[in-house]
Amino acid sequence: MIVGVRVGAVGMTTMDVLAALAGRGDATSRTIIVGLRLPRVAQAALAGAALALSGATLQALFRNPLADPYTLGVSSGASVGAVAAITLGLAQRSVYAVPACALAGALLTVAVVLRLAAMAGRTFDTKVLLLAGVIVGTFCHALVMLVLSFSDVESFRSAIFWMMGSHAGAGWTSVTALGLTLVVGGAAVVAMARPLNALALGERTASSLGVNVRVATWTAIVASASLAAASVAASGVIAFVGLVAPHLVRLRCGNDYRTLLPFSALAGATLMVVADTTARVAFAPSELPIGVVTALIGVPLFLHLLLRRGARA
Repeated sequence: MIVGVRVGAVGMTTMDVLAALAGRGDATSRTIIVGLRLPRVAQAALAGAALALSGATLQALFRNPLADPYTLGVSSGASVGAVAAITLGLAQRSVYAVPACALAGALLTVAVVLRLAAMAGRTFDTKVLLLAGVIVGTFCHALVMLVLSFSDVESFRSAIFWMMGSHAGAGWTSVTALGLTLVVGGAAVVAMARPLNALALGERTASSLGVNVRVATWTAIVASASLAAASVAASGVIAFVGLVAPHLVRLRCGNDYRTLLPFSALAGATLMVVADTTARVAFAPSELPIGVVTALIGVPLFLHLLLRRGARA
């Protein structure tokens, strides 16, 4: 985070940063550091932590190391809401329109997935939830493409840029909202470390160990979906952080979720800040979408995990 605040189009020293944080220094430096870089770095760290916690939780719930925060269709639902806000002109009326619509779309998608699973009579069957999430996510993606087909050039560009993810529009309002969600959702997930350890062994094993599978599954789904939805609403669609961070920690700390969850949050925050800083400075003054940077890291790891699973099978 210190490096992320220091580097940028305008070079800053550590003393410049400390002076700006203390309210001293010239007005330009204070504006750049306190008004632009610090909220951006803070939002990147919070979003990365939220996605990593969500990914680690879903990997335990689905007992699938390839699961990530978008398994339940969160990103696709958020994309529908954000694209609708952009193409309808709501984004020009309020800076909160796109995040609010994205959050509503993400949470509505999760509700639809849970409803479909309930109609199948197997609400808490993780395989049914996974299948429902893939189906609903595909449908939402089709809706996004349909809306973009009839949008003007400017709306199309704005929607595509948002879907690739960015922290460029970070402000203290979005940082506060994301931070509150992370505190509540993160506390709920970390408190479930022992039940998640049991659920990772299977529902029957967890039930025999005294875990209320229905309550634990419901809590895990709502908490992980809320964390991912809040991150997507603030920063756009940023893939692979929820997949990569838990696996990086798992290589060193094992599968005990009492350790895996908090260190995954730290790893996700670090990965996101590094990716955002890279996106800002790699081709300065131009800026890369952060989704491009995280995908360049996540895709090779995803393929590696997929090939390992295939070899074991």
